[in-house]
Amino acid sequence: MEKKAGESLVVMTELVLPNDTNNFGNLMGGRLMYWMDIAAALAAMKHCAAPVVTASVDNISFETPIKIGNVVHIEAKVTRAFNSSMEVHINVWGEDAIQQYRYKSNQAYYTFVALDPNGNPRKINTLVPETPEEIALFEAALRRRQIRLILGGKMKPEDADELKALFVK
Repeated sequence: MEKKAGESLVVMTELVLPNDTNNFGNLMGGRLMYWMDIAAALAAMKHCAAPVVTASVDNISFETPIKIGNVVHIEAKVTRAFNSSMEVHINVWGEDAIQQYRYKSNQAYYTFVALDPNGNPRKINTLVPETPEEIALFEAALRRRQIRLILGGKMKPEDADELKALFVK
């Protein structure tokens, strides 16, 4: 079965409260990663209509801190589906609701695996990207996957055909 990328979109909004911050008044990275994992899992479940588990998280770079009292917007969407796993792209925005401006905080890629009732990986729906951004993320997802597999010791670099195509003419 096919599902459109846009059908998996999840937007989560949180208010940064004192208990969420460090000594500098910034949202703690661990709290943000917790919220990001929830949003990404919801997007993955929307895509495959099954329970999912987090398999990996790629490079979370904290570009701009989110201050106490600001709002966090987390946007998660499936970018590509493989056999039983899927990649979810996350964008995080901070918003100062009083000063009325929004700013990019960070982004990341999460990988989830869909599970059957026995807790084993199960086959999932294929993904159909529609917008230019969805198509670009979809096309690059195979290269990101090969990097993950190489770093995880599950693929030999010489077998990464998509990656080699970037460097070898």
